[in-house]
Amino acid sequence: MDGSLIAFAVAIVLVGILMILAIRMTGKHGHKFDKEDYQIDFLRIERSLEKDNESSYAMAIIEGDKILDRAMMEMGVQGRTMGDRLKRIGKAKFTQLNSVWHAHKLRNQIAHEHDFRPDYRQALHALETYKQALKDLGAI
Repeated sequence: MDGSLIAFAVAIVLVGILMILAIRMTGKHGHKFDKEDYQIDFLRIERSLEKDNESSYAMAIIEGDKILDRAMMEMGVQGRTMGDRLKRIGKAKFTQLNSVWHAHKLRNQIAHEHDFRPDYRQALHALETYKQALKDLGAI
């Protein structure tokens, strides 16, 4: 075999390896969301939060959690639960990962602790967190 042919084959293999590594490191980075759909859904959630309606607090948190989980699943983030997906995606995507975890734990308290009632401030903060997380992902 000619030396230039061997060098060409090695270069092709190296380029292939680099492409595979780049794809694995970025995941589905180029995912395109239907931003209008997410914006409409999130606006509906924001409008459902009423300061004088305590039952709206929990529902807004639960719905905000659902829309963020939907976005992560749409991106292809693997995991059986939202918590699993949050662990997998981590700081690579979220500017406020700790706040996202806090909002998700708040959702879990609502779902699993029968006597837990979030207040308006908690609901508002959770929605702000979910909104930023959706922006971080490029969904809104």
